Amino acid sequence: MKPPEFNIARMSKWTRILIAVAALDAVLLASRALPVFTSLLTNVLILVGAFAIARYLLRQSRALWRVRNRLIVTYVFIAVVPILLILALVGVSAYIVSGQVASYLVTSEANRRAASLGGPARILSELDPGRRGPIVDEMIPFWRDRLPGLEVLVTGIQTLHSPPDSTLEAPPAGWKPYTGLVRKGGRFYFMSLARSGDCQVVMLAPLTGEALTGLFPNIGEVSFIFGKHGNAGAKNASDDADMDATVAAGSVPPAFDGMDYIDFPTTWLNFIGVADWNRPGSSSEAVLMVETRPSAVLRALFSQNSGVDALTMAFITIAVILLVVELISLVIGVSLTRSITVAVNGLYEGTMKVGAGDFSYRIPVKGKDQLAALGSSFNQMSTQLENLVEVAKEKERLQSELAIASEVQNQLFPRSAPPMRTVRMAGVCQPARMVSGDYYDYLCLPNGTLAMAIGDVAGKGISAALLMAAIQSIMRTQLAAGVPMSAAVGGAPSGGPRLSTAAMVGQLNRQLYANTSPEKYATFFFSVYDESTRSMTYTNAGHLPPLLVRRDDVQMLEVTGTVVGAFPSISYQEKSIELRADDLLIAYTDGITEPENAYGEEFGAERLADTVRRYQNREPHEIAVKVMEAVRQWSTAPELPDDMTLVVMRGVA
Repeated sequence: MKPPEFNIARMSKWTRILIAVAALDAVLLASRALPVFTSLLTNVLILVGAFAIARYLLRQSRALWRVRNRLIVTYVFIAVVPILLILALVGVSAYIVSGQVASYLVTSEANRRAASLGGPARILSELDPGRRGPIVDEMIPFWRDRLPGLEVLVTGIQTLHSPPDSTLEAPPAGWKPYTGLVRKGGRFYFMSLARSGDCQVVMLAPLTGEALTGLFPNIGEVSFIFGKHGNAGAKNASDDADMDATVAAGSVPPAFDGMDYIDFPTTWLNFIGVADWNRPGSSSEAVLMVETRPSAVLRALFSQNSGVDALTMAFITIAVILLVVELISLVIGVSLTRSITVAVNGLYEGTMKVGAGDFSYRIPVKGKDQLAALGSSFNQMSTQLENLVEVAKEKERLQSELAIASEVQNQLFPRSAPPMRTVRMAGVCQPARMVSGDYYDYLCLPNGTLAMAIGDVAGKGISAALLMAAIQSIMRTQLAAGVPMSAAVGGAPSGGPRLSTAAMVGQLNRQLYANTSPEKYATFFFSVYDESTRSMTYTNAGHLPPLLVRRDDVQMLEVTGTVVGAFPSISYQEKSIELRADDLLIAYTDGITEPENAYGEEFGAERLADTVRRYQNREPHEIAVKVMEAVRQWSTAPELPDDMTLVVMRGVA
């Protein structure tokens, strides 16, 4: 299997940015340039990379497919993550503020105590030599109570030590007036050096654990560190004994009311400038490390512990109230989430049921919200789909029955023209629907004549097709029975009786009226052609007048009566014409002449006659096809507005 090729162009924009940032971070790490910026960039890159990996894993898995899981993840990012970030911000802020404040308090007190030696040292250096001794004896005990182990050395015209057994020696040459911390012999001291004329006063108090504890009692554990465990300035030390200097005192106070998770310990570092006793003019930095708790800092800031306790309890009370509100919000959120997911899951199951064809499935609906309305809409849709399926099934059944009816009706139309010596015939019927209400028929009678009929039943569809079948049945039954017949005439073959078209149509009218509803009627044209005399006798019962095309002349056959089936007793007349060689008889229904074009103009009998004359030298079936094509090209309707039926009869020599 060929491994996938690496193509950066197919990666998303954010993936390319992440790769570029990772490359920049790698270059900075390798070059060790901009360490602070590199550290920040690395942390950001780790967070973004973790988010990208989590997002990719979630996309690749189906963990977020369910709406419930998506809502849970959404709530986590919207609610839980901000709360955690706020708690982290509060915790980090409390850590930084408490550590910074504790370090500031201790540092300020240390500097203040060191500065407190500056005034007495300056005063002693400016006094008269005779007054220095008494003043030292009076002043120094007071300061020694505040700074245990305080030693004083006055040099110049006279040399004074306090206490008398002090072994403090004058600092190396090069010292200028100074007040602050000094490192001497591996220890820290509060030092003040003042000079006035030839007089130099040095006051030195050791920074012991006791003094360190007294800076800010109960603030926590305080440590001064210098040397290998502290600042790199230890390289300025004059000997190995001064390489390390550490003072530690105090202890971390207990958590407030035992709540260590809230009143957590904090450690903070601060740097304090420290002079070097053996190297005048040089200084280094010592590390001041304070380990404390937020409650200890609050006690140090407030004068009364009761106020601190009240403030702490108020903070805890507010935190508990917020926690309760958060829990209530969580319960409400879970309830709302459940209502949403239950509704969505119900819709999902409903769509699966409907997709499987179970349209009777209904979703349980609870409540009056939009989700309940959505469930009700789904149930209504399922009901409508169920009804539509029933309608579709019924329609399919009807279509099947219509197809059968259409096939049966097609069997009723004559399949071919009867073999006649002096005429040729062709007929065609195109239903507007699957079945037609139009009718045409022609057949040879026992006496050797040719009967031809065409009709148009009122209406369309099944009812019209049934009436059309009844008309054909009645007509063929009467023709088969040989009635009604007129008296023998000379024109009849062998002088026998002749079929009366008027009597035939009258009998058809009476039977239709008696056996159908009053609104059922039809137009009907019936003719009998005698081949021996080339004469055609016809009766037109309200049908469109057929066209007789004789060369360039067009005649319209008369209408000899009203429609059949509408009135019980109607008398019909019959007419006769001669059908010569090359004459065309065109019988048609209104589906041929009534179609309209885009301007609302009907095709009409005149255009029908023009079309027939244009193709009058062709065979009857070709003429029928050309007429149908002309009507379809004329009409702009997408489907036939009415049944189109046409019968063409041509006289031949």
